[in-house]
Amino acid sequence: MRKLFIQRYTDNQRINHWMVVVCFGLAGFSGLALFHPSMFFLTNLFGGPQWTRVLHPYLGIAVFVLFLLMFLAFWRVNTWKREDSQWVEKAPKLVFEGDESQMPPVGKYNAGQKLVFWSMTLSLIVLLCTGVLFWQAWFANSVPIPVQRVAVVLHALAAFIMSLTAVVHIYAAIWVKGTLRAMTQGTVSAGWAKRHHLLWYRDKMEGQARVPDQRAG
Repeated sequence: MRKLFIQRYTDNQRINHWMVVVCFGLAGFSGLALFHPSMFFLTNLFGGPQWTRVLHPYLGIAVFVLFLLMFLAFWRVNTWKREDSQWVEKAPKLVFEGDESQMPPVGKYNAGQKLVFWSMTLSLIVLLCTGVLFWQAWFANSVPIPVQRVAVVLHALAAFIMSLTAVVHIYAAIWVKGTLRAMTQGTVSAGWAKRHHLLWYRDKMEGQARVPDQRAG
């Protein structure tokens, strides 16, 4: 019997996602190189300390702009719904016991994925706003030193939260078998969709069923 696959992401959405991943990784490593002397060796990845200082803010802007495209595409399906609160209540059993039997049906994204989305969004806004305040090449000269110091601390905190969120996101994608296929090939199996995103699966099946009806009419 032939296995049924459902499209979850378009080619453009997947390209956008991987561009965010690459730029975020480069921004993260360059930021670590500038954050603490023990990480200074990472500047060798960018051609030395001067190039690291030059490139880091531009890489950060690239991440923000690319993620903005993702935000515009997906913010509606990441709005919080009643079943998301129910999902959070049941999540401990899923995480610690692996028991999925009591999890409520969800749409394209579950509550955990939505929290990742909004955590990334808020972290990037903080990173952009604080980074601008101490960007030496353009704005720092007009910003008081005490404000810059506070901005540096908030920038580092937002970077830490975003990095931690990214780790959780990657772990979850590996942990839930069949998830990585969505971002490598753009499709997921019907079984995966039915098991993990039942409401989305039903919408997709209903949509596919309507297409022949429309053509026949």
